[in-house]
Amino acid sequence: MQDVLTACDREQDWLLEFVRALVAHESPSDDPTALEACAGELVARLARAGASVSRVRAASTAAHVVAEWAGAGPSVLLLGHFDTVWPVGQLQRMPLVERDGKLFGPGVLDMKAGVAIAAAAAKALAASVPEARRPRVTLLVTSDEEVGIQTSRAEIERRARASDAVLVFEPALPGGGVKTARKGVGEFRLVAHGIASHAGANPGAGASAVHELARQIAAIDAMNDPARGLTLNVGVIAGGTRSNVVAEEASALVDVRVSRMEDAARVEAALAGLTAANPRVRLDISGRVGRPPMERTAGVARLFGLAQDVARRMGSDLTEGATGGASDGNFTAALGVPTLDGLGALGDGPHALHEHVIIKELGPRTALAAGLLSRIGDNWTAR
Repeated sequence: MQDVLTACDREQDWLLEFVRALVAHESPSDDPTALEACAGELVARLARAGASVSRVRAASTAAHVVAEWAGAGPSVLLLGHFDTVWPVGQLQRMPLVERDGKLFGPGVLDMKAGVAIAAAAAKALAASVPEARRPRVTLLVTSDEEVGIQTSRAEIERRARASDAVLVFEPALPGGGVKTARKGVGEFRLVAHGIASHAGANPGAGASAVHELARQIAAIDAMNDPARGLTLNVGVIAGGTRSNVVAEEASALVDVRVSRMEDAARVEAALAGLTAANPRVRLDISGRVGRPPMERTAGVARLFGLAQDVARRMGSDLTEGATGGASDGNFTAALGVPTLDGLGALGDGPHALHEHVIIKELGPRTALAAGLLSRIGDNWTAR
């Protein structure tokens, strides 16, 4: 373990330079040209880190990047993404700059620093632990996480099924805690089809889709059960044409979050079972819980225990927590593969103008990840 931590200390300058280089390559999810440029930078640096690097072609976006480090122990999958929510040119508005011990820039926290931490941890492990004693490490960095993993889910799940554990390098919780549970996410669209008529001359001839939608929104709100971690939010509504016309159509978009897989089927059935109070209005509802929850299983708890042990050896206390947001780890955990999330950088402002990482914490996060990989190699039975 001490050899691993010492190797991480030697990687700190390399790590910070890696983070800066990735942020300098702007990579919005909807810009394949920019994504490919960032992927090229990533491939070159991973190859110099001693990995065997390849690309997984994707139909509608840039290729995903895979880096592999050999080992004779259990197989560990590291997950990250290099796409961001920021458009090309955002660097002019929020330049890459160091200030007050922080590194600011678009995508630096979510999650280019996390990608660099994962690579530096694998590099340090390979430099300090003989191949016969270290796990097989695969880093998969995707290009479409911010837009709902439109092409990468199959690759994530394929590699997770062949792995004994998954480590996700999304940002840490405030204070540095890791994430042992995440909510699942669904989006639904409810459309009410009514009958148009003149609101003044002949209102009885109509059947208002807007009025019906209002009733349904109240019914949806009643499905909330925060104590179970089940929340539904009607975030967008639309409908009608003019105030003097009984609305023929109205619609709503509903965000659903579930902490338990059993609740996903329950809420899907409840939404599908909505019926119109006005028999002259027809309801159509579509959608599903497309991203399953990451639940705190025994395997997740075991991974957290190993990470806690590493943190104690480093002189710190590692905490855990849950979050309502989702990540690629939701999919791997749903397959039953032990998954630990939030191993990335400490900072603040993901998707915000003040997005930044805390520079002095990059090294310790790398050491935590590398130490955890070493502990997995010593304490995990390969499948």
